[in-house]
Amino acid sequence: MSEPLILLVGEEAEALAARLEASGYTCCSAAPAPAAPAPDAVLLSADQAGRIPALRAQWGDLPLLLDVGEDTVEARVLCLSSGANDFWLSSLGPSDLLMRLRLHLDRSRRTNIPVQLLQVGDLVVNPSTRQVKRGSRPVGLTAREYQLLMLLLERKGTVVGRDLILRQVWNDDQGTTSNVIEVYVRYLRHKLEEGGEQRLIHTIRGQGYCLSQGMPQLEGSA
Repeated sequence: MSEPLILLVGEEAEALAARLEASGYTCCSAAPAPAAPAPDAVLLSADQAGRIPALRAQWGDLPLLLDVGEDTVEARVLCLSSGANDFWLSSLGPSDLLMRLRLHLDRSRRTNIPVQLLQVGDLVVNPSTRQVKRGSRPVGLTAREYQLLMLLLERKGTVVGRDLILRQVWNDDQGTTSNVIEVYVRYLRHKLEEGGEQRLIHTIRGQGYCLSQGMPQLEGSA
């Protein structure tokens, strides 16, 4: 088995390279090239928490560990809100980090089983990691945008009505008259098409929305 590749982001993380390599890991401090293998885990300094969404969009559900300096309630909240899997304490030295890293890598290997990818045209979604791509371009979505996309994707080629969307995505059984669906469809379209890609989410007037490659053959489509 090859040595796990650990991406180090930020000064505190990069300072651990020698210790990690002595423990059997391969380290890099710059993101691997697109054609290179993805890292097995990422260690981030505290001031790099803002990069976590982009890392998630690029590599999915690999272990991301964030340095929080001291173990406080505020630090734990920062870890959870940033989307990291766990935290590490640079103030304690490398022992705690090495233990946490080993646990997350072991868990990742146990759950790294083949999954069925969902696809329409060049749109590919990995339900296991919540990784979304248009071709080779990663697409970062919020939790609500992802829920909406998955609902449309699971029913690709068919019209999904407003009432069903409100129930499934917003837990709304009252049929609210707000324009929340239209707003989120606009957000989703922008992210899916910002690279100039073909439109996949089509408005079916008076009925709902349809996810399909090319214009659906339905009356009132747009």
